Amino acid sequence: MSARTEDPGTQAAGVRRRHLLFGGAAAGLGALAAAGAQLACSGTQTATSAAALDANGSETILFHGARQAGVDTDAQAHGVFIALDLRPATTPHRVAALLKLLSDDAANLTQGKAALADTEGELALRPARLTVTFGLGPAVVDLVAPTRRPSWLGDLPAFSVDRLVPEFGGGDLLLQICADDPLTVAHAQRMLLKDSRSFASVRWVQNGFRRAYGTEKPGTTMRNLFGQVDGTTNPSPGTPGFERVVYGDERIPAWTENGTSIVIRRISMNLDKWDELDRSGREESVGRRLSNGAPLTGEGEHDEPDFRTVNPVGFPVSAEFAHMRRARPEDEGQRIIRRAFNYDAAPGTGVVSDSGLIFVSYQADVERQFVPIQRRLDELDLLNEWTTPVGSAVFVIPPGCEPGGFIGEQLFS
Repeated sequence: MSARTEDPGTQAAGVRRRHLLFGGAAAGLGALAAAGAQLACSGTQTATSAAALDANGSETILFHGARQAGVDTDAQAHGVFIALDLRPATTPHRVAALLKLLSDDAANLTQGKAALADTEGELALRPARLTVTFGLGPAVVDLVAPTRRPSWLGDLPAFSVDRLVPEFGGGDLLLQICADDPLTVAHAQRMLLKDSRSFASVRWVQNGFRRAYGTEKPGTTMRNLFGQVDGTTNPSPGTPGFERVVYGDERIPAWTENGTSIVIRRISMNLDKWDELDRSGREESVGRRLSNGAPLTGEGEHDEPDFRTVNPVGFPVSAEFAHMRRARPEDEGQRIIRRAFNYDAAPGTGVVSDSGLIFVSYQADVERQFVPIQRRLDELDLLNEWTTPVGSAVFVIPPGCEPGGFIGEQLFS
C-alpha cells in the first residue's frame, strides 16, 4: 500500500478517459482544462500537505531501549488501556512466553511492520507514533519474582470520594497502547489481544482521546471535558525534574533501575451538574483561568501561583479548597507526571453525557508520591462536587528490552 500522491499526469488521463466515455470529447476537454488550472495553482500546496500528513503517519517511536516508550513520549491523540487476567494455573514459563510474544509483535507494530500472524498487515503501515507500554500487576510479580515486589504494588488506600466498581479495577497485566491515529490503536489492540487469548482474559478496556493531531501546536497542555487545562505543572521529558519524579533518585528510588509505576484512575465527571456552575465558580473551584490555564494570581499558564494574595474582602484569591492548591505539594518529593485522556461513553437514560477522565500518572514510588496528593484531594477539594473516581489500578512498569529480549525479562533472571 503506497501513500505517495498520484501523479498529476495519471490523474489527467483518468479524467479524459471518463469524460470521453460518459460525456463526450468536448466536455472531457473542458474538464481537463479546469483540472489543469487548479493543479497549476494549488499543486505545491497539495504536495506539501500530503507530505506533512505522510510524515506524521509514518513517524515511529523506538520500541527497544533501556526504558519502555510511552512514558516520556509526547502524549498522542488516542490511547487505550487494557487490563488482562492470567488464566488459572499459569506458570512463570507461560508468563515469559506471553511477554516474549507481546514484545515481538509490539516491536514490529510500533515500527510500521505487520505483527507475526497479522492478517491485515496493511493496517500496520501507518504507526503514527504508536507506543505499546507494558505494566505488571501484583499477581504477576508474585508469581515470577515475589522478592522484587514493591510494598506499594496493590490496591490504593480507601478514599472517601471513591465509588469504585470492579469493571475498572485491578488486573494482572496492563497494555497501554497510544498513537495519533485511532485505526492504528485499534489494529494494535486487536493484534496484541490475539496474542494474549491463550494466556489471559480481558478484565477491562478503557478508551481515551485528546485533541486530534495537528489541532494545536505541539506541547500545548491538554484540556479535559470541563474545559480546564489539565497537566500544566508536568516537568518536560529529558529534564532532571522528570527523571527524578518518574525514575527516582537517592531519596525516593524506583522499584528497579529504569523501571517506574503507573496509576490509572477512571474519574467520572458530572458535566450535567457542572453546566449549572458559572464561569467564575468554575475557575475558583480549580484555581486557574479557563481562558489560558493561568493561576488566578497570574497572567500566563506557567506563572507560579501566589497563595498569599487576598481579594478586596480579605479572602485568599486561590481558596484553600481549590483543586490546584490541594494538588500542589509543599514537599518537592511529592510529585507525579500526569497524562490524562478524556472519555465519552454512551449516556444513560435521563442524562446528556457519561464522560470523564482516564487519569494516568507515573511516579517512582506510589506510596510516597501519589498517595499523599490523593489524600489532600480527598480531604478538601471542591472539584469533588463534580467528580467521582470509579476505577483504580496500580502496576509496575518494567525496564525496556533490547532486540531479541522481551519486556520483564529482568524478573526471570
